[in-house]
Amino acid sequence: MPSIPPSRRGLLAGAAGVAGAALLSGCSDDGPPAAAPEVPLERRMRETAVRESERLLERYDATAAAHPALAQRLVPLRASVAAHTAALADEGSPAASPSRSASAHSPVPTGAAAAPPAPAAAPVPAAAADALTALADAERSLAEARTISLAGAPGELARMLASVAACGHVHAYLLTSNPGASS
Repeated sequence: MPSIPPSRRGLLAGAAGVAGAALLSGCSDDGPPAAAPEVPLERRMRETAVRESERLLERYDATAAAHPALAQRLVPLRASVAAHTAALADEGSPAASPSRSASAHSPVPTGAAAAPPAPAAAPVPAAAADALTALADAERSLAEARTISLAGAPGELARMLASVAACGHVHAYLLTSNPGASS
């Protein structure tokens, strides 16, 4: 006996019945209330990256304040970090946090309500060369942390984190290189 394939009308009616049953079973008051929707991974990662960049900006500001002679050398690197912070904060939605300008000196926390308290910034070393080395170490540490976080990041964010991490390594190099010296 040949089997008769189901009609399109029959399939649609069956699908509508299954969907209706699923909706009705979701409306019962028998179970516990639904938990608050979880914050998406990309948003959490962006907020963390923004907080870390803001801490790095604070280190640049503290170093420039402690060593005014270094301020001019730090301006372009700090501006780059501020641009990275703004890019990481921008998710392309109107609800994204406001971006910082390159000349801003106070951090604008992103997602501060859910953020753990920021650790106290390390003191700036008294010697200018040591201060640059400490800032380079902070850049290098953050770049390495971002490189590690690439494995769990969604595509576009992973590309951005990789670019920002590469810039961090370049900043570390520039902070510890001897400007104006010939090789």
